[in-house]
Amino acid sequence: MKEAVRLGEAARGRSAPNPNVGCVIVDDGKIVGQGATAPGGRPHAEAVALKQAGKKARGATLYTTLEPCAHASERGPTCAAIIPAAGIARVVIGIMDPDPRTSGHGTRMLRKAGVEVKSGVARQAARDSMSGYLSRIERGRPRITLKLALSIDGKVALPSGESKWITGEDARAHVHLERAHSDMILVGRGTYQADKPKLDVRLPGLEQWSPRRALLTSGEAVAGWEILGSPQDVYRLHDVNDLLVEGGSATATAFLAADLVDRILIYRAPILVGEGKQSLGYIGLDAIADAHGRWRASDGARLGIDRLEVYERVRE
Repeated sequence: MKEAVRLGEAARGRSAPNPNVGCVIVDDGKIVGQGATAPGGRPHAEAVALKQAGKKARGATLYTTLEPCAHASERGPTCAAIIPAAGIARVVIGIMDPDPRTSGHGTRMLRKAGVEVKSGVARQAARDSMSGYLSRIERGRPRITLKLALSIDGKVALPSGESKWITGEDARAHVHLERAHSDMILVGRGTYQADKPKLDVRLPGLEQWSPRRALLTSGEAVAGWEILGSPQDVYRLHDVNDLLVEGGSATATAFLAADLVDRILIYRAPILVGEGKQSLGYIGLDAIADAHGRWRASDGARLGIDRLEVYERVRE
């Protein structure tokens, strides 16, 4: 299942609106087939793995990070039907699919066809990998990640506005990897006018995975950019699983004030700016007590001279 999760994670940012599922087929202790959801959502991970396994799928165990789909689609057959047809004897599932068209139906179809089913294996790892899809199904909006590049003292720029570059090359490369795993990147109108950012992926071999670009603005449309008039417009992004918010300060503040940020990536550089531009404005907190318990540190890493801090929003 760990390998299935790894495969699914590699497909994050490419499978929307479908989930980024990973699948591994094992026979006699050996992997005979593996796959992930293809770009655009089809074929599904199970179909990819079954095609690779061929006749070796008969009697084998299939590991999948998400319950196999059970709803009919013009784009292909249901996985809950092709799995038993291929002769799979046992299916191990990471998490059940919250999509009401499949939820529970997929496992019932498999069991009815004589396939042994076990669920809940590596559940948290599977949830983490598909958190964007799960957010869209359960909350009606993408998972939203806010990226901030800060000095030690929390500044994003000098008083003049100069901010290029606060962080080093390793940190910037990591940002490009995050872009490749996102369906859409959003910045504010001010950042667009000041920097004219491309927001593309400039890592060798991943250039084709540059995500869609969006502006948070009440102004006129810009060619090549999608427009969100307010943070609440994320609820109409029905084909986006993972949204990356990159700037600037006003945009970050607006999303935090609306309590729409699920994850924060802070790239902290070993520099002191002193007087300079703050990363955030007023986000609706009037007491320190209200700030506690809202965020938990979930990860961190050294990126060359810089430090990455990852925080997750604590929700019910």
